[in-house]
Amino acid sequence: MQIKENFKPIDILLLILVFGSLWGLSEVIFSEFLKQTGIPFRTGILVGMGMGLMGMASGIIKKYFMFMGIAFVAILCKQLVVPILQVSIMCKANSCLAVLINGFTLTGAFFLIGKRLDKNLKFKILTGLIAGFSAAVVFYFAGMRLAPCPNLLSYSHLSGFLSFLFKKGLVWMIFSGVFFPMGYILGERLRNSLKNLRINKPAFYYAVSGTLVVCCWLAVGFAISVV
Repeated sequence: MQIKENFKPIDILLLILVFGSLWGLSEVIFSEFLKQTGIPFRTGILVGMGMGLMGMASGIIKKYFMFMGIAFVAILCKQLVVPILQVSIMCKANSCLAVLINGFTLTGAFFLIGKRLDKNLKFKILTGLIAGFSAAVVFYFAGMRLAPCPNLLSYSHLSGFLSFLFKKGLVWMIFSGVFFPMGYILGERLRNSLKNLRINKPAFYYAVSGTLVVCCWLAVGFAISVV
């Protein structure tokens, strides 16, 4: 059954909170898991997961302005480290910057591709590729000025930018090119089911969504406190 009713502002806000919280959870918990297990391409996987979650959100509600909101919520999740561990806000500066840049570049790519995104798979892939590679370019220059870590500083030599693009940029681009279309397609498939659920069982819909957000934040807080 096709539901023609549009999502309301409260539903868009809730979607931003849900996917932003899920992104923040992945940045805190899954990032630590990848680090501990030594799985390669950790940053590429994390970038791809963020792009995939934003892709799913945009598949449900096709509004590119959501991406910055989702990124901001994810950053707030990551910054729980400040009150919990009593550290400086700059402790997670560059990783938060990366999340913000991902939201920014996907907004640009989504706006650039426009309605062609729905035509076929290649435009969905292209959106992810553009966003991922652009994120690496912007992060290189912005990260060098905000709070460069030793790893990023290792690319500060004359040919460092090209080396960074080859070692990081291509990886971010590939993971984004895979995860974004996967998330977008999944979001499209969930769209009508979520609309039906919201219209037919609104109390259940909002209760589950709110509970998911709270559980994500509690899990993030707990993970930070025990690391």
